[in-house]
Amino acid sequence: MNCVSTFELIPSRALFPCAQSSIPAKFLHISSSKASISPRCRSFASSSSSSSIRRKTLTLVHSKASDAEEVSDTEDEWLKKLPEKNKPLYSHSLPCIEAWLRKLGFYQSKDDRAVWLIQKPDWHAQLSLDVTDLCIRYLKSGPGNLERDMERRFSYALSREDTENAILGGP
Repeated sequence: MNCVSTFELIPSRALFPCAQSSIPAKFLHISSSKASISPRCRSFASSSSSSSIRRKTLTLVHSKASDAEEVSDTEDEWLKKLPEKNKPLYSHSLPCIEAWLRKLGFYQSKDDRAVWLIQKPDWHAQLSLDVTDLCIRYLKSGPGNLERDMERRFSYALSREDTENAILGGP
C-alpha cells in the first residue's frame, strides 16, 4: 500500500532548544515515526541571527508491503535480543519490552511514555508499565459490551508468553 504523508514543520524553541527558523534540511533527521534536529544544529543555530519562523511543508512518501506497522532497524535489533518467551518479563530490558509491545500492535501514548494503547476489532485497551507490575485496562468506550472499564494486573515475574496470551485474550 502506498502512503503519502504531509507534515508542516514549524521549529519551536519549546520542543527543540536549538531550533531556529533557518535550520537547513540537512540538519533534520526523519524516520517513520519521528523527526528530530541533529545536535550539529546547535553550532549552526548559534551562528544564525534570523528570529522569524519560516514554515515549510514536508512530504514523505513510502510504501508498505502490508498493513502491518513497519519495524525500524533499531526495533528489529531489540526484537532479536528478546529473551526466550518462557522467561519472566523482569529479565527483559525496557527497549525489548517496548519493541515487543509494538510488534503486538500497541502504540505509545504521547502524554505518558509508560502508557501504551491498542485497538482491536473487539476491544480497546490501555497498558501501563508500572513499577511493580504491568496493568491493562480494557476500555468501556471501545467496541464490545463492557459495562465499565476492566482492569487486570500482571506481575513482571510472569513469562512474556503468558502475559501476551492474557493480554491479547481480551476482557
